[in-house]
Parts: sequence; C-alpha cells; structure tokens
Amino acid sequence: MTDRLHFADSGEAADLAAFLGRLLRYDRAAAVRLQAQAGGGALAVFGRPPSFEVLAVRTVRLAAPLAAALDLTVSVGELLESVEEASALAAVPAPVTGPAWAGVLPPRGGWEQVPGLPGPEAVARAVAAAVAEFRARDEALPPQHRTRSERDRIGREIWSRTLGDTELPLRAVHAAQSLGFLRPVRSTVPAAPAPVPAGAPDPVALLASGSWLRLRTPYGSVALRRPGRADGLGALRVSPVPPRA
Repeated sequence: MTDRLHFADSGEAADLAAFLGRLLRYDRAAAVRLQAQAGGGALAVFGRPPSFEVLAVRTVRLAAPLAAALDLTVSVGELLESVEEASALAAVPAPVTGPAWAGVLPPRGGWEQVPGLPGPEAVARAVAAAVAEFRARDEALPPQHRTRSERDRIGREIWSRTLGDTELPLRAVHAAQSLGFLRPVRSTVPAAPAPVPAGAPDPVALLASGSWLRLRTPYGSVALRRPGRADGLGALRVSPVPPRA
C-alpha cells in the first residue's frame, strides 16, 4: 500500500485541502474513506458532513497511476495536515476504525441522468430562499420556544422539500453549496467560460442508480438514498473498513 500520494498539480492538492477543511468545520473528528484502483489515475475521497445526511465525494487527479489499490478510512485532520500544496504531495495517515457510513458506498456504475433539475441560477435561488426562510422563522420564535429541538424541526421541514420536479431534497443541494461543489474551489477562474463541446455531459446533473441519487458537479458530488426506496442493499457496495493499525 502506498504511503504517499502525488497529485497531478498543486491545484488538485489545494482543492482537496479546501474540501477537507470544510468537512472539519462540521465535525472536528471527521473521517474520510479513500479509494483508488491499481493502475488508476484518480483518488476518490468520501466524507459525510453530519448536518446534511449525504455522502460527499471529491475526486482528485493523481500524477501517475498507483501500483497497488488503495482503500482505507483515515482521519480528516491528519490527512489535511499532511497535504503539501506547493509540492502536490500528501502522506497517507494510519487507518482508523471507520464510522458506519464508510462501510456502504454508492454503486460505481449504472448511473443514469434524471430530468427535472433546474438550471444553476434557479438552484442557487432555491437554496438562498431556504436559508432566508430558516433565518426568518428562527428569529420569529419566541424566547421560550427557541430550542434546539424546535430549530431542528424547522430545519427538517425546510430542507426535506424537493428541488424542482425531482426527488432531490434541498438539504443535498445545500450540502453541495456548503462544500464548494456549486462554485469554483480554486482562487482563480478563467476570464470567460470555455465552450462546452457538443454532446458533452451537463456540468451539473442529477443522476440515479438503484436506490441512490447523486448530484454531480465539476467540483464534486453529493449522494443519498432516494426517498421511499428502502429496497435493502440493492446495488450498494459493502466492504470492510480497515481498523486502526
């Protein structure tokens, strides 16, 4: 098993560091599951910000294919500390006993695009409106009702609403925005957007595979079980998570 990761460039390292930092903001003891195939040129990083009930997936390009497969769960804090942006390197921390979510991941294939997702501007407006509604309703609570349980109730009501004509709950879109998936993560952006080749996939798309939904963007994805699809494990991949060494 490799003990060092060499990313394609410093930008890839910076983007990974930004993603890990956002996960830590929600959980100081967060863990991520790392997966890379032998001979593959990319590393998949899976995390679960607790407030959103979704899996976040960030793919990082590697400078060269790995000689051996990589699959382990590690501390987010330790991995972030090891990232060297200038040299595009990171040390692989010792594995930790993974949380329950790390043992069941979305399927690798079988994803099909689902219609009904609004355009990027409409998606941003929907999230902004939901945030504004939550703040307004929270501020309107009388002091005796301003409790964690009441705020959680309001949050569940708002964020369980679906987006457009899809099954995607607003909490998944809020997660994507909060994790930097709906806007550029890097500090520099092109002066003008590059033309999209004919037949190219939509930059932001809603996909489905079995009991799972996935909101895919150029900067990462969020995945969650489809509402009302309690169909057992189905196409999910279940594999052991290595314990702490």
